[in-house]
Amino acid sequence: MEIINATGRRKTAVARVYLREGKGEIIINKRNIEEYFPLMTLQYKVKQPLELLGVVGQYDIKAILDGGGCNGQAEALRLGIARALVKINAEDKPKLRAAGFITRDSREVERKKPGQPGARKRFQFSKR
Repeated sequence: MEIINATGRRKTAVARVYLREGKGEIIINKRNIEEYFPLMTLQYKVKQPLELLGVVGQYDIKAILDGGGCNGQAEALRLGIARALVKINAEDKPKLRAAGFITRDSREVERKKPGQPGARKRFQFSKR
């Protein structure tokens, strides 16, 4: 089997995923998943599509993550893995879509406006 590649994005994080048959090794930016994502919740998020389809030990995953924070990177990687799994077997798409792993979460941070402290927050109004 050849290498399948896919892209996942979330907020400002971008994940390039390379998936091939193997022993279930997940390498992120040349580091093991336990080393890159020390929190178990983030490791769980990354492995969700694999666990849903029951293919946890069947594929080796190599990923290059860039931008964003820990959570955004984990969710971008989850999307990339789900897209790669759909390229391998298109029949899995409805199951992954029902779990919400195919849909790209397009929410981005709203920009800060001039003359106020944040995107929506205003400075305190003084009548006098």
